[in-house]
Amino acid sequence: MSPTRRAFLGSLGGLAAGYALAPALRAAESGGKPLGLALCGLGNYANGELSPALLETKNVKLVAAITGTRAKGEKLAKLHGFDEANIYSYDQWDKVAANKAIDIVYVVTPPGVHAQNVMDAFGAGKHVICEKPMATSVADCDAMIAAGKKAGKRLAIGYRLHFDPYHQELVRLAKTQEFGPFMKMTSANGFTLRKHAWRIEKKLAGGGALLDMGVYSIQACCMAADANPVAVTAKELPKTQPDFFKEVEQAMEFRLEFANGAVADVWTGYDANRAEFRAEAAKGWFEGSKPVFSYRNLNISTSAKGKLDFGVFRQQQRHMDGVAEAFRNGTEVTCTGEVGRRDMVIVEGIYESIRTGKKVQLKYS
Repeated sequence: MSPTRRAFLGSLGGLAAGYALAPALRAAESGGKPLGLALCGLGNYANGELSPALLETKNVKLVAAITGTRAKGEKLAKLHGFDEANIYSYDQWDKVAANKAIDIVYVVTPPGVHAQNVMDAFGAGKHVICEKPMATSVADCDAMIAAGKKAGKRLAIGYRLHFDPYHQELVRLAKTQEFGPFMKMTSANGFTLRKHAWRIEKKLAGGGALLDMGVYSIQACCMAADANPVAVTAKELPKTQPDFFKEVEQAMEFRLEFANGAVADVWTGYDANRAEFRAEAAKGWFEGSKPVFSYRNLNISTSAKGKLDFGVFRQQQRHMDGVAEAFRNGTEVTCTGEVGRRDMVIVEGIYESIRTGKKVQLKYS
């Protein structure tokens, strides 16, 4: 049964950033053996980006699929060489639990069903990677984190750019303050959406361009500030296709304010193809233009080094290998459930500001 047709359950659970495994289990997972991964949801991203990356990973391998379309699972099984018995529907979590070859479930379904899919994966005794956004509400994030802790299993969010060397350079500059603190950030991220997709259905997407594309800008601004914003002011922009964007926003602008006086001005939308980011400090800058948040061939420069070039690689391979290594060895990652929750606090603050027309103070606890 497809996740886009599944009934939402009232009780949501699942996911955690930290965990406490029994010593014997921790020891068993700490060897060099690749962990087994099941993809939950076989849409465009899973097939077009994650599947090819899993042919290159060293710390994790694809061993199963959870899908509403068995033919998709069969195609994946042939490509990755796993048994077709390891293809499951969304109501076969008991069989997922029984499959000891599966260590991690990567949830790649629409955001509106993330919480339920993650709850199911934790119930099956698996670690979880959950594609961004983590959920569609802070309340769901809290329930997911609590359930993960209860299950003694770990959660990572699909923030691939945490493992991207271009964005790692932004993080380094922010932490070392080589240019001084970044005090002014600007960003735009969006594309032109004209074809019907789950992205314009509020029940599945949770919102419009903000949850899909704006999250990248939020992440970059927090990286540059090396802090969480304390306030936000936002406005929704007029819809040019009101009959199409009936349930979600088409485009918006918002300003993030940080405790040290830094500000970030952001646009996100489904009515223009834009990808921009710039962070300015007293002694230098970091800048990216299309593509800046994409999967490959990023166009990013700094005032100190000019255009950066880190070679050819798959972000998804680095992300999944890094997360799997941390899960296996009990080490930390930066793309935790708490970070996913933080972003939903900001998202909810943005929507509240649009509703009220006022500045919203952001509270993370």
